[in-house]
Amino acid sequence: MQAVIVLGPLLGPGYLLLRDAVSTPRSYLTDSALGLGDAAPRAVPQDALIAVASVVVDGGLFVKVILLAALWLAGWGAAVLVRDLLDVSLGPQLVAATVAIWNPYVAERLLQGHWSLLTGYAALPWIAVLATRLRIHIGTGHRRRAVTGADATARPATTSPPGSLGGWAGLAGCFAAAGLTPTGSLLAGVMAVLLVGRRNLPAAAALWLLSAAPWLTATALSGAGAEPSDPAGIAAFAARAEPWLGTLGSLAGLGGIWNGTAVPGSRTTFLALAGTVLLLVLVATGIRTVLGAGAAAESCSGAATHARDRRDARPDDTSGADNAPDGESDRDPGHGQGRVVRRRLVALAAAAIVLPALGATGWGLSVGEFLVTRVPGAGLFRDTQKYVALAVPAYALCAAAGCRTVGRRISTMVDGASVESPRARTGATAVLFLAVLFLTLPDMAWGVGGALRPVHYPAGWQRVAATVDAPGDVAVLPAGMFRRFRYSGSAPVLDPAPRMLRRDVLQTGELPVRGGVVAGEGERARKVEKLLLRGGSANELAELGVGWVLVEDGTPGPLGESKATLAQLNPVYADRDVQLYRVPGDIAAHDASAPNRRLSGAAHLLWAALLVSGFLTAAIYSATRRSVPREAGCEPHPDHDNAD
Repeated sequence: MQAVIVLGPLLGPGYLLLRDAVSTPRSYLTDSALGLGDAAPRAVPQDALIAVASVVVDGGLFVKVILLAALWLAGWGAAVLVRDLLDVSLGPQLVAATVAIWNPYVAERLLQGHWSLLTGYAALPWIAVLATRLRIHIGTGHRRRAVTGADATARPATTSPPGSLGGWAGLAGCFAAAGLTPTGSLLAGVMAVLLVGRRNLPAAAALWLLSAAPWLTATALSGAGAEPSDPAGIAAFAARAEPWLGTLGSLAGLGGIWNGTAVPGSRTTFLALAGTVLLLVLVATGIRTVLGAGAAAESCSGAATHARDRRDARPDDTSGADNAPDGESDRDPGHGQGRVVRRRLVALAAAAIVLPALGATGWGLSVGEFLVTRVPGAGLFRDTQKYVALAVPAYALCAAAGCRTVGRRISTMVDGASVESPRARTGATAVLFLAVLFLTLPDMAWGVGGALRPVHYPAGWQRVAATVDAPGDVAVLPAGMFRRFRYSGSAPVLDPAPRMLRRDVLQTGELPVRGGVVAGEGERARKVEKLLLRGGSANELAELGVGWVLVEDGTPGPLGESKATLAQLNPVYADRDVQLYRVPGDIAAHDASAPNRRLSGAAHLLWAALLVSGFLTAAIYSATRRSVPREAGCEPHPDHDNAD
C-alpha cells in the first residue's frame, strides 16, 4: 500500500520521463543497449531487458511495474529481516517496512530518476536475510557429517544442509535483480560479502560475478568503462549538506544527494532537521537491543531460518562465531550468529554514512580525484550518496527493535506487567512509530509531492521511430544530453531518443552538474557535435558513421551553425516537436562487431537465466517447506499477536 501511495499519479497512463529516468513505448537492442557504445555501460543490463520486454509489453508499463515491485519488495524484505533477526510481531515489522520505503533516500532517488537503482536497494534486505540463513545452514551440514561419522545408525549425511538450495537460488536471483545497474550490483556484493560467512564466500562471489556478467563483459569489450574519469565529477557528485544538518547529518538522515533540485520540498526547510532528528531518535531506541547489549535471547529468534533447521544448526566455525560471547554458540547457535549479523549491519550503516561524509571533505575530494584518474572503473564510486542505501537495513532493525522495547516499557509502567509478560504489547507503539515516520517526510506521498507524473510523447516521436531503420547512427540537436520539453515539466530530462530509436544515438556523456560540466566518454559523439555546431559538411557526417540527424524543437541548447549542415541533408519528417534528416551518400560503418555482440548477448542471457531460475527455484523450494510444522517446544514470542 505504501508503494502505491508513494508512486501515486505515476501509475496512470503515460511514461516516466524525469531527469535520468526515461521510459518509452518501445526500445531496441542497439549497441549502446548492450553496453558496446562509446559511453560507459552504466545502464547495463537495464536497457537490454527493457528492449526485449517491450516487444511484448509497453515499455512504460514495464518500468512502472518494476518500480512498484521494487518499493514493495524493499518494505517486505525489511519486514522479513527484522522478523528473522529479532523475532518481532507484525507491528514492528510494519515499522521496518516503513523505514525502508518512506525515507529521503528513496524520495531523492525517485526524483533523480534512478528507478533501476531502487531494484538494487530493494534486494539489500533480502540478501541480508538469505546470507544470514546460509551462514547458519553451512554449520548444519558440518555437524551432520560429523554425526554420521561417529554413529553408523545416524541418518545419512546430506551433501547440502536443509534450506541451502532455496537460499542459494534466492541469493542468485537477488544478485541478478540488484545487477540491473552496476551500482546496484556493487551494493549487493558488499552486503553479501559482509554477511554470508567465509565458508560461503567463494560460492557467493561466483554467483555475484555471474550476475555482473553483462556490465563486466561490456566494459571489457568496449573499453569505455576502463578509461579514467573526469576528476571534476568527484566534487560535482559529492554528498551535499541539507539545511541545518551539514553533510554528516544529511547522510545520517538518509538524504544528501548531490542534486539540490532532486529533493522533496520538506528537505529544503527546517523540516529537514526535524525529520532527521525524529528518524534518528526512533533508530536510537533500538540500537542497544540490536547490538545485543541486554537483549534476551528469544527462543525462536536470532538469525532464524526455519525452526526445524535451527534444531541442528551450528555457527560457521570460521565466519563470525568468534564475535559471539563465550558459550553463546553452544546455547543457541542461531541467536549467536544473529547477533553477529546485527552488529555487522550496524557497522556497515556507520561506514555507509561516515565514508561518504569524509569523501565530501577537501582531502576526501583529493583522494577521489586521484583514484578516478588512475584506477579504471573508479568513477562508479563518484556518486557516494548512493551507498547510503547500505545503512537502511540497520535502520529498519533498530526502529523495529525500538518499537518493541518502548512497547514493553510502556506496558510495564501502565499495566505493571513484567518485561516478558504476554501483556507487553507493541501495537500502539507501532502506530506511534509509523505516525512519526510519516511526519519525517510528509511530502513523500503521491508521487513525492506530485513530482512523479506520467508524460505523453507527441505523435511525431512514433513516426520518427518508425522511419529510422536504415544504416547509420543518429546525431541530435540541440547539443547536449538533457532536454526541457513543453510536455515534460520544468525539470531537465535525459534525451529519450537513445531509447526510442532502433539505431544508436550518439551522446557525449557530458553532464551539466552544479553549474559545471563533467566530461563523458563519447569521443565520436563529441566530434559529431562539434562538426554540427560549426556547420560541417554532410560527407564529414557520413565518414563519422552518422546516417540521421534529429532536431528536437522546443528545448534549450546550442545549435551553432548547424543550419548550414542541415541544408545539405534530405528532410524526411517534420512537425512542431521533431524534424528528421537523412544524410546522403555512403555511411561509414561504426557498429560493434558481430562477435562482440554475441559475447555481450551471451552475458545478458546468462544474467537473465540467473534471474529467472533463481527466483523460480527459490519460490518452488519455499512452497514445499510451508507445510512443515513448527518445531515442538518453540512457543510464540510474547509480543506476537497470537501469544494469548
